[in-house]
Amino acid sequence: MSFLSRKIIHVDMDAFYASVEQHDNPALRGKPVAVGGGHRGVVSAASYEARKYGVRSAMPSKTAKEKCPHLIFVPPRFARYKEISKKIREIFYEYTDLVEPLSLDEAYLDVTENKKQIESANQIAREIRQKIYEQTGLTASAGISINKFLAKVASDINKPNGQKTIHPDKVEKFLEELPVEKFYGVGKVTANKMFSLAIYKGKDLKNKPLEELTRLFGKSGKYYYDVVRGIHHSHVKPHRIQKSVAVEQTFFEDLFDQQQIDEKLQNLSEELYNRLQKNNILGRSLTLKIKYKDFSLFTRSFTKEEYFTSPEQFFKISKKLWELRPFNKAVRLLGLSLSQLNTEQKKQISVQLKIPFEEFEN
Repeated sequence: MSFLSRKIIHVDMDAFYASVEQHDNPALRGKPVAVGGGHRGVVSAASYEARKYGVRSAMPSKTAKEKCPHLIFVPPRFARYKEISKKIREIFYEYTDLVEPLSLDEAYLDVTENKKQIESANQIAREIRQKIYEQTGLTASAGISINKFLAKVASDINKPNGQKTIHPDKVEKFLEELPVEKFYGVGKVTANKMFSLAIYKGKDLKNKPLEELTRLFGKSGKYYYDVVRGIHHSHVKPHRIQKSVAVEQTFFEDLFDQQQIDEKLQNLSEELYNRLQKNNILGRSLTLKIKYKDFSLFTRSFTKEEYFTSPEQFFKISKKLWELRPFNKAVRLLGLSLSQLNTEQKKQISVQLKIPFEEFEN
């Protein structure tokens, strides 16, 4: 089958956690709401009212409160989010078994061949969004196109409560006019690097030869070269087994102060925990990633006999791993990842560097 004939839908719930809280508690409707946060925590999700003030997920609660002094913090209720997510997925399966959940609130669907023999993927997306609203009271947005990359980009265009179709004969023009910061997979740091190279839109990216993109962006260069031409062969994977969960942050100003490092590790620990809760995942092996000002990279891991169960455990171990760093110099990036997950169906065999970590558990 030609990749041009595929019909892929990306469904993304609108401000899912915050919308659930506003739906269940009418007193919160129309008000700026942040799920999570609290003292020294990070925001798990923000309502659209809060986003108008610049509040975003993964933002430290202190920063969020500074941006929006009347922000209302509510604790997350993951059991409730999972209950609603299950209802939403049941709707997906009415149309196709080729469903690839990315988290509780978004998924890819391949409806090239679907259970209802509906020719129009656009119609399927409308029906799914309507059923979600009728059964949960929540709104969803959708993107429809020939591959996962384009569907993901499209779902963000008419948010909230909208959808966008990028037809096969419009793909080339759409991508040429798309700002590079809107490309899925291009973060702030990469976007700024592209701007410095006078790459502002897809057409600018398309003018760069593969060799130059690879030299500038490493293995990501091939990805950018392909997707700007509408090439993305990744299939919807209904039985995808997740092997790790990672969070990281690149700093615009390099960090050296220990208090700043501790605050970032605390925030990353909270964000990692929230992401794991969101996907009902546990893991046993925590890895700290450090990228220094000179782009040298250091990683170190610690594996527990039992699963990690709290952000405090992540923070405690990440601090110990930080103390094992070989260099005392300015830091450009920090990251935490968890592996040896309860999602793995087969036992993973790995050889790890043996380090005496018994004292960590005291």
